[in-house]
Amino acid sequence: MQHYLADAVGMCGTLLVVGAFLLLQLERIDPKQLPYNLLNLTGAVLLLISLCINFNLASFVIELFWIGASLVGLYRYRFRTTESLA
Repeated sequence: MQHYLADAVGMCGTLLVVGAFLLLQLERIDPKQLPYNLLNLTGAVLLLISLCINFNLASFVIELFWIGASLVGLYRYRFRTTESLA
């Protein structure tokens, strides 16, 4: 049962990451804005959770980098919006 739950969580993560990329390609989302970075971060975290049950080193490492890149995007967004308010 635990593997099915991990697979479901991982599939939700995949849908979020791939969905964000598709929206980006369709020019429906701005990569510098909050929604894109949150979709990527949430998707990567869900995938990382599923990888804790069904471990794969290469996928685990790429999700860590994906989370890092999303956090950089969120950090830059935060300070970009703070500067525009000043």
